[in-house]
Amino acid sequence: MKYIIALDQGTTSSRALLINEVGKLIDVKQKEFKQIFPKQGWVEHDPIEILNTQLEVFEELISTISLSDIISIGITNQRETTVIWDKETGKPLYNAIVWQDKRTSGICDQMKKDGLESYTRENTGLVIDSYFSATKIKWIIENVEGVKTKINENKVLFGTIDTWLIYNMTSFKNHVTDYTNASRTMIYNIKNLEWDDKLCDYLKIPKSILPEVINSSSDFGNFNYNGFEIPIHGVAGDQQAALFGQSCFEDGMVKNTYGTGCFLLMNTGKNFKLSENGLITTLACTFDDKVNYALEGSVFIAGAAIQWLRDSLKVIGKASETEKIAQSIEKLHDIYVVPAFAGLGAPYWDMYSRGAIFGLTRDTGVDHIIKATLESLAYQTKDIIDVMEKDSGIKLKSLKVDGGACMNNYLMQFQSDLLDCEVLRPEIIETTAMGAGYLAGLQSNIWDKDQIIKNQKIDRSFNPTINDSEREKMYRGWKKAVNRTFNWIEK
Repeated sequence: MKYIIALDQGTTSSRALLINEVGKLIDVKQKEFKQIFPKQGWVEHDPIEILNTQLEVFEELISTISLSDIISIGITNQRETTVIWDKETGKPLYNAIVWQDKRTSGICDQMKKDGLESYTRENTGLVIDSYFSATKIKWIIENVEGVKTKINENKVLFGTIDTWLIYNMTSFKNHVTDYTNASRTMIYNIKNLEWDDKLCDYLKIPKSILPEVINSSSDFGNFNYNGFEIPIHGVAGDQQAALFGQSCFEDGMVKNTYGTGCFLLMNTGKNFKLSENGLITTLACTFDDKVNYALEGSVFIAGAAIQWLRDSLKVIGKASETEKIAQSIEKLHDIYVVPAFAGLGAPYWDMYSRGAIFGLTRDTGVDHIIKATLESLAYQTKDIIDVMEKDSGIKLKSLKVDGGACMNNYLMQFQSDLLDCEVLRPEIIETTAMGAGYLAGLQSNIWDKDQIIKNQKIDRSFNPTINDSEREKMYRGWKKAVNRTFNWIEK
């Protein structure tokens, strides 16, 4: 049996998955790494720790197979997270600034004052927000000692996490990314498919530090491991990889990933379409030299809110406990948790919102707060679905779901009730990593699109059980709570 390896470098852990040549998931290895919070609103990772944990889970995964049986590797990664390193030594010049980081909000405000909102949206598909890579690059260049000097000496490279991994795995030979990751930087023109001169010049980001951009299913170089040259044949940002892994190949097909954040994407095909309602336009996975576009709604805090219950409040021991707790108490009456710990993403885009709990009464207990936190994942998803339906003109009939939190049956049923549509959970919920594996397998010619579609099997479907009146009342309360978090922090 031959195998594809999928490396899934996420926000809180590095994972490696073993997929056999018929598309069956055989094994998964995972290792968490440290979250670094130097100041309020700042979030960093150690790039060396990311690299080491990714290589460690790779080595654990392949311990029972022969290296000669590995066909190729696919990589999927947390997007927007920014690394800048020394070209010659490979040493990071600063910690990775994570997509959740808010330190560059002021730079974004200045861009807006300087009239760049329309240009940025029309050419990158994105709104101006600290979420994306561009202002993180600018911050490192301007605030980390020695970076400007090294840039002048042509010794500096930038990359999102995929690029950082590839550069190290190919022994510093390949400085490359794919269209999906490039489209998340806020300096990549997704109409012309090139780094944008105007935005790079404004932010004083030299093009010399930027990677080459190629198809998601391509030759990204070889990983030289113990004398074996293993091709890296697939790369995609995590959410586009999940869209591909769910075989959402047709226009109008939608998936939602419940991970650290919540990310809902709709395939819009070859058509570049701008949202009128707060979504962003991004590049989907490419494998035939013809780029596909997608509409995306990004929720910054989803599974991370459950981690907050576990790690900060210490009211649960593990995430899976929330299902039983939520089922054990009656329906909530006007209690809402808005987990805007990193501001609000789509469709609000308020960098200055912060988390809040509304509707507390004397009899509110810990379990009520746990249940309301869990339900916030579904409410935030509905926010995006509503505007996506307006932008696309398509009424959602079913929602494909994946990510760790989709295994929570209470959450999935609540999501179905709130959306008034069917929610479909696949047998393999590792669709992000499977997407990267499929992209690698396509380039390696071991399967095609039809085989990927055939590999999709449903574990369980959830259907609505409440009436319109109840649904509308719950959602009105949520919208009222969200509105009260806006601009909580002074600019």
